[in-house]
Amino acid sequence: MERSLQVYLDDADLKRLDRCARERGWTKSQAVRLAVRALTRSGGDDPLLRASGMIDGLPSDLSAQFDRYLAETFVAEKPARYEPRARRPRKTVRR
Repeated sequence: MERSLQVYLDDADLKRLDRCARERGWTKSQAVRLAVRALTRSGGDDPLLRASGMIDGLPSDLSAQFDRYLAETFVAEKPARYEPRARRPRKTVRR
């Protein structure tokens, strides 16, 4: 059984909802339903699932492009410069 719900949003939230739904090809109602389900689902003992949805503003393709985003944001030390060792001259063996 479906029941209706009336929600009041300020202009900024409504624009974000509209943009989010449009980018995914959803209706605003579908987006709200999915958000409610995400907020109310049990994360159980999995800390990663409990953290899901806690960070706003992540790219919509983050899960598909995770490695690319990680590479863009991860700052590591510059790799050591590889310099091959000088070769020793071969000793000629006389027989």
